[in-house]
This record gives sequence, C-alpha cells and structure tokens, in this order.
Amino acid sequence: MNQLSNAEAERIVRSGVASLQQGRPWEAAAELTKVTASGRANVQIWLLLAHALRQAGDSEEEEKALDALLALEPTSVRALVMKGDRRAASGDPRAATGFYKRARALAAVAEEVPDDLRIDLGRIEKWLAETEAAFRDHLEGELTRRGVAAGSRSPRFQQSLDILSGLKRPYFQEPSDYFFPELPQRQFYEREEFAWARALEAETGAIRDELRPLIEERDGFRPYLVSNPQRPPSNFHGLVDNPEWSSLYLWDRGEPVAENVARCPRTFAGLNAVPLAHIGVRAPVVMFSWLRPGARIPAHNGAMNARLICHLPLIVPAGCGFRVGNEVREWEEGRLLIFDDTIEHEAWNDSERDRVVLIFDVWRPELSEEERKGVAALFEAIDGYADTGAAG
Repeated sequence: MNQLSNAEAERIVRSGVASLQQGRPWEAAAELTKVTASGRANVQIWLLLAHALRQAGDSEEEEKALDALLALEPTSVRALVMKGDRRAASGDPRAATGFYKRARALAAVAEEVPDDLRIDLGRIEKWLAETEAAFRDHLEGELTRRGVAAGSRSPRFQQSLDILSGLKRPYFQEPSDYFFPELPQRQFYEREEFAWARALEAETGAIRDELRPLIEERDGFRPYLVSNPQRPPSNFHGLVDNPEWSSLYLWDRGEPVAENVARCPRTFAGLNAVPLAHIGVRAPVVMFSWLRPGARIPAHNGAMNARLICHLPLIVPAGCGFRVGNEVREWEEGRLLIFDDTIEHEAWNDSERDRVVLIFDVWRPELSEEERKGVAALFEAIDGYADTGAAG
C-alpha cells in the first residue's frame, strides 16, 4: 500500500477531478487509483473513480470500484444505481433488479434527491417495469407449457403469482386490539364454506322489505362513527359524526336493540341460525350499514381476529366496491361476502344512489368451542376491569 500524506492525496484528487471535467477519464482514473491504492479513499473518491472508469469504458474496474464503495456505504443510492447498470449490461437482470429496487426504496425515504439522480431513478423505473413485464410473460409462457394455464389455476395460486411478479403485495392480520395466534391469513372466506349461508341469503328479499321503510323514514340511523369526549379526538378522514356513513343496530354492545328488532323481526329471525360471535359487550354487532353516494370508507383494520365480518348486500348500485388486502370484490345483492376485517380493507360508493348492506360478525371457524369461550371470558374480564375504574 502506497503511503500518501493528506496534502498529497488532496492534490491528486483535485488533479483527477480536473482531468474528468476536461474529458480525460483515463487520466482521471489513473490519478484517483493512486489514492484508493493508498487506503485513504472515502466514499466520494470511490464514486469519482467509478464515474471516471465508466466514462473510460472500463466496466470491469468500474464494478470493482462500486463494490468497494458499497462495502463502505451500502446505502449509496448513486452507487446502487450504477451497480445495477453494470449488472444489467452484463446480462444479469435478476441482480440488476435487486440493486435498482434497493436504490428506489432508499430514494423514496431520502429528504432530498438531486435532479440528475432523479432522472436516473426515472430511467430505472422504466427499466424495472419493462423487465417485470418480460418476467411475467416468461412465467406465463412456461406455466402454460407445463399445463398450468391461467384458466386452470386456483385463485390463491394466481394471487401468489401476482405477489411474486409485483402486481400485488401481501397483507396480514393487524388487529388494533387483540391478536389470536396461528390463524390462517385469509382475506376472504367463500360463502359455500358455511352451512348457514344459503338459508340467510334466501331471506334477502324479506330483509330488504323491512329495510326500505327505515331508509325512507331515516329513523334509527346514526353516523357509524360518533365522537366521544371520553376518548382522544379523531376525525377518521371526516367521517366522525358524518351521516354519509350511517348505521342502524339490531344488536349493539352484545345485546339486541329491542326497538329495532321489533321493526325487523324477519331479519332478526334469519340470524338465529348464524353462529354470531358472542364476546361480552364487544359482539355481536348486527347493523344495516348505509353508505351515501360519493362516500368512501378509507383503509383501516378491525379490532380482533377471533371473528369474521359478514356483509349481506341489500341495496347495491353499480359503482360500489370493496377491497380486503390485495383483492377487490363487488357486492352482489343477496350474496354474502365474508372476510377478516383485521386485514386492511376499504369501501366506496361511486354511484349516485345509496348502498346498504347488513353487517354482522361470526366466530372464526378455526376456533374451538373452548377457545371461543376463552375469548369471550377474556373480554368480559377486560371490560369489567375498565368498568371498575381501575384502568384509569
């Protein structure tokens, strides 16, 4: 290793920068290599050397300089972009993708990105899109050749391909209050999996007939989110105390709402055969959910994953939609949607008419009777503790 004083190293770097600016990259590389060989190079000097070698056309030495730079500073966005360029030029798109994606992720959280680097990031974004599309085309062709064509795949296998190819991302249970471990990470459950579903769907017409006068009278509906002076204020995207998202309860705080049950006896009776989740004052919750034209319920997560949420669509104009995780489904009148609300979900009504669904919660089928009893007892204890004032 050649020893250089600080003054000598600074002089050589200045000379190398001047050569680079004057269009003599070979000379610049030779000068800067003296500093890197001395062991006195910092990240900036390695980057200058990599630029000089790139302009000189020495891709092999450029990549060595970038490797040395990234060993010192693994989060250098410029070096990651340049390293990705070298891998792409060498016919290694998989490695290039890794470096480019790392650069993109770091740039996304950077406080400031220089204009020239922003241009490079735009370039690699286009490259990534083209490369990922080519990769998807390759997979589709190979899977079809191996007898796994698009029409023959299960929905969850197709979803795994979409996640692999970047069209979707995975979502997981993130309950705000209570997590029961080792339960399947499923966004939607299929109505055919539940023996009680068909009988309840058959009651759709009768339930809708009970709903219509309630809608016309607007009696009993209140904003789904109501401000509470005993809790920290939250506006939840303007929906607190907002009638654009309203509800009328048949069960609330774990008990039937007598007045509303009397007005909807057929609806109440239709739920008798449903395994509603009984969890103290937390559940069941049974309500008509009224979403006004143009309203949107932003993405959020439910409180506990020991239950599933069910929607029986009653009035659904075109232009309404519902997303759970990475899957969007449309409500169809009379066809249940059953999902895990602790996975991020959102809903919207882009129509010019009202949308109303009957919402209720059921026990997750994976929980044993003993586990259900345990969850119910746990929340009775929690809420009883809060009622004593001991929780503050």
